[in-house]
Amino acid sequence: MALRARSARVILAAAVLCLQAACSSTTFLYNRLDTVLPWYVDDYVDLDPAQQRQLDDLLTPFLAWHRAEELPRYLALLEKIDTELDTPVSSGEIAAVYADVENAWLRLQEASLEWLLTLGASLSDEQVREFLAYLQERQEEFEEEYLERSEREYREESYEALATSLQDYLGRLSAEQRLRLRAATLDLQRSDAVWLRERSAWLQRLEQMLQRRPGWQQQVREALVLRDETVSEQYRVTYQHNLEVIFSAIADVLDSRSDKQDQRLRAELADLRTDLQLLIGQGLASAS
Repeated sequence: MALRARSARVILAAAVLCLQAACSSTTFLYNRLDTVLPWYVDDYVDLDPAQQRQLDDLLTPFLAWHRAEELPRYLALLEKIDTELDTPVSSGEIAAVYADVENAWLRLQEASLEWLLTLGASLSDEQVREFLAYLQERQEEFEEEYLERSEREYREESYEALATSLQDYLGRLSAEQRLRLRAATLDLQRSDAVWLRERSAWLQRLEQMLQRRPGWQQQVREALVLRDETVSEQYRVTYQHNLEVIFSAIADVLDSRSDKQDQRLRAELADLRTDLQLLIGQGLASAS
């Protein structure tokens, strides 16, 4: 489940990272992150008015950093993707783009962690319990949704997720392209159970850290840095295998794209580049 959610869509449009949602315009959403993010945090815990004001203050430098330093990186990555489409695409190139996106996510996580920790220090014990209860509720929902699937349902949902993500940027897939994706999903190693075990173990560690004993913020920082090293070998092997299967399938589909699909893909990337250039320009104007 976690792998599918972070695969084709992220690989094909890296700049969508935290930008694209059910809005008609990337710039529309991004320019409203100062209101979207507090609303998102409120999904996890109800903030009082003073905490809302504190969050607004914390987000100002974070969003300024993201616009000034991260958006140009996203733009460069989109330009790299567009250039690589001029020649046959290899699974290694897909993997390299994915690594760039992973690094972008890690930078975003590191920067956002600081304001989250600052906000977390102001939460009451009741709010912390509310936050942990929400995470546990989501865990139970995930377990009910994913673990009860049959093998056939798992393969079908994996296929639909991958095909839908690719169609968003290529348009309608050919029969041959769909067959290639079907073959890929048959080769996936089922990962939902091991992913949920890892998530449950992480929640238990997080609950202990959020007792907020002296030094708890540093414990959270270190736990996040070491999180990939604390997962089980089974999870690591399964995750890597599935990534390689998906990278190969995406490369094959991209290399088999028609002229019409190529035009659609490049137009989607061009639209994203235009949005990013506009956002970067707006940031430069407001800073001058």
